[in-house]
Amino acid sequence: MTHPADLTIERAAREKCGVFAAWGAPEPARLAYFALTALQHRGQESAGIATTDGASIELHVDMGLVANVFAPQDLAKLDTHACNRCPSPSKGWGGAIAHNRYSTTGDSAKRNAQPFVSHLKGGQVAVAHNGNIANASALRAVLENDGHAFHTTSDTEIVLQMIAAAPQSGTESDPLAHALALLKGAFSMAFLSKDKVECARDPWGWRPLALGELPDGSPVVASETVALDVIGATFIREIEPGEIVTLSDEGVSSRFFADPAPRRAHCIFEHVYFASPASTIYGQNVQIVREKLGEILCAEAPADADIVVPMPDSGRSAASGYARASAIPYREAIIPNRYVGRTFIKPTAEQRTAAVRMKLNIIADIVRGQRVIVVDDSIVRGTTTRTKMDQLRAAGAKEIHLRIASPPIRHACFFGVDFPDPSHLIANRREIDQVREMLAVDSLHYISLDGLLDACASDHTPREHFCTACYSGDYRIDIDPATNKEVFQSYHHQS
Repeated sequence: MTHPADLTIERAAREKCGVFAAWGAPEPARLAYFALTALQHRGQESAGIATTDGASIELHVDMGLVANVFAPQDLAKLDTHACNRCPSPSKGWGGAIAHNRYSTTGDSAKRNAQPFVSHLKGGQVAVAHNGNIANASALRAVLENDGHAFHTTSDTEIVLQMIAAAPQSGTESDPLAHALALLKGAFSMAFLSKDKVECARDPWGWRPLALGELPDGSPVVASETVALDVIGATFIREIEPGEIVTLSDEGVSSRFFADPAPRRAHCIFEHVYFASPASTIYGQNVQIVREKLGEILCAEAPADADIVVPMPDSGRSAASGYARASAIPYREAIIPNRYVGRTFIKPTAEQRTAAVRMKLNIIADIVRGQRVIVVDDSIVRGTTTRTKMDQLRAAGAKEIHLRIASPPIRHACFFGVDFPDPSHLIANRREIDQVREMLAVDSLHYISLDGLLDACASDHTPREHFCTACYSGDYRIDIDPATNKEVFQSYHHQS
């Protein structure tokens, strides 16, 4: 997706999506509602929950935040459907999958709200997807050529169509594994059928996906561990790259549709921006990692200043680490308006500026006459950043030293982060000092890529297993559509 720079204030990076699944738990829709609320930061365009009673799937989706999409009667209907299995003590409640969406592929419309439900040969199947399938266009072209009709513009529907096209019989028939093995890109997915939930993670492990267990023993899966905490579940482990985990009346089982990639591609931007500070991602708590980023940033780029000010909300953790390491006082001087949306599209410069001023307000009494270090997690287009710097100057800041807790973003992302066309990235083909001049600050420093990797790496996830393509241009897979199409056609027609 590209968005004209003259129409957009600041789209930062759109959140990816939030996925949740449960099997056998009482009131699974209500459980999913709380989990989705905990994952709201990952997607705010639409939300949906699907439940099964062992025979059919009930679905409720709509545009908007979780609290606005689901009224009490909606949850009651979904849970009533799931509890049709209750009379059998050996079966108990049915299952549920749920999804928060922020579009990276497919337009923002109700038809693209997930979960999707499709009627396949074996019955209904629902799917919820976090990520972005890089070879989606090539796969769709082949499927359409074979007569498959699509009802959405989302890459997720392609997976359901591929399951339908996969061999459905034979001693080694595994349509889901067959379909997933053809995908290139980022996907953490949950599938709901009449008698089970299946959750899968791509072989590169781009998106996080955590397996947990409720106190009654019911298994659950979520994009982030913060959702497990909210519903009282215990974190068991991460679902492995290339793995399919099945939740059913028989318990939890596992199989692999592909070998894990020798060099993983865990999205490092999860630690920088996307994930909740309360979550554990790739083996490390996000808040602790972000504080480390601030400490390293301070060591790499100190400044003689009076106060350290975070850019809300994503800069707070790194600013805390920077302030602690520098022994410079931490002050909240940029206050967000909680009732203003995160994305603005305004037709004139005056309206764009007014929208930014409404979203973030400066406390002049704190910054007046002060040498200010402003810490943020990242800069994408830079429009909001420039407006904030101008407001700090107008409020009386004596000096502004901008510190960014990630390297310059110079390359597009094809794996679930809605970074715009590279030409719209402020750091693309510009030196740091050119960016500094555009932002009108006294000094500008980004953390080094080595510094970022030092903060995020651990024994659990060594530095070579992080994807840094948006900073380095080092893409782990071939994303050439023509090549992908040829590979799929060859495999498809042999099946």
